[in-house]
Amino acid sequence: MAVNESGLTREEILQAAEEVLRRFGPAKATVVDVARALGVSHGSVYRHFASKVALRDAVTALWLARITEPLSAIVHQAAPASTRLRMWLEGLVAQKHAKAKFEPELFATYLALAVDATDMVRTHVAHMEGDIAAIIADGVAHGEFAVADVQAAARAVLDATARFHNPVHASSWTSPQIDAEFNTVVTLVLAGLRAR
Repeated sequence: MAVNESGLTREEILQAAEEVLRRFGPAKATVVDVARALGVSHGSVYRHFASKVALRDAVTALWLARITEPLSAIVHQAAPASTRLRMWLEGLVAQKHAKAKFEPELFATYLALAVDATDMVRTHVAHMEGDIAAIIADGVAHGEFAVADVQAAARAVLDATARFHNPVHASSWTSPQIDAEFNTVVTLVLAGLRAR
C-alpha cells in the first residue's frame, strides 16, 4: 500500500506497524519494514515517531485503548452499580479471551510489547482501576455498596479477577470451567461490596 509521504498520518503508520508486527513479531519487525509496507522512506516514519521504541509504545497504547474505551462507556450507563460492574468485568474478560483465541499471534506480540512498556501498562491498569472506582463510588453514593476506601476496593476487584483477564494467565482461559469460575468470583466480589 503506497502512501503519499507528505500526507502520511500517525494512524496510517500505526496500522502498518500493526500488520508488520502481526507478520514478523516484535523481535524481527523494524521501522524499515513499516516504511516498506507503506511504500515510503523510513525517514517519513521517523518524522512521526522518534524511535522504534516510540513506535512500538504507540502501537501498544492503541491496543490498550481499544480495550479500555468500550469499558469506559459502561461506567456511565443508567444501571445499578452492581450490574455495571459485572458488565464491565465481563467486557474486559470477553475482549481479552477473544484476542487470545482468535488472534493468538497478535495477542502474543502485544504481550511481548507490554513487557517492555511498563509505564504504559501502569497507566492502563490505573485507568481500569479508575473505571472500577467510579462504579463503586456511585454504588456507595446510592447506598448499594458499603465501602470505606473506594480506591482500595477498586484495586482489590481488579486483583481478585486477574486470573480471568491478566494475559499472564491466558493458558488457563481455554478451560471448560473458566466461565463458571469467573461467575463465582464476580458473584463473591459483588457480595463483598454490597451494603448490609
